[in-house]
Amino acid sequence: MANIASAEKRIRQTAKRTARNKARKSRVHTFVRKVEEAVASGKKEDAQTAFRAAQVELQRAAGKGVLKANAVSRKISRLSAAVKAVAA
Repeated sequence: MANIASAEKRIRQTAKRTARNKARKSRVHTFVRKVEEAVASGKKEDAQTAFRAAQVELQRAAGKGVLKANAVSRKISRLSAAVKAVAA
């Protein structure tokens, strides 16, 4: 347990930041899942719409530092390929 005021403040800040990052990551997973479900069902329009929304969320997460930039880039690339495969 922290005895110093600055250490207590850091604990509060970390708790807030952790909760915020967890929410962002959960939101990203939800958007990605929607794309994967649309691809699995074979619905071209739904897959494209969901992909556009997921792409924005993934890039936002990378910008905020929640996810690594290369991981996001790889995920977007793979999702894009899956959506294109449905469209073809």
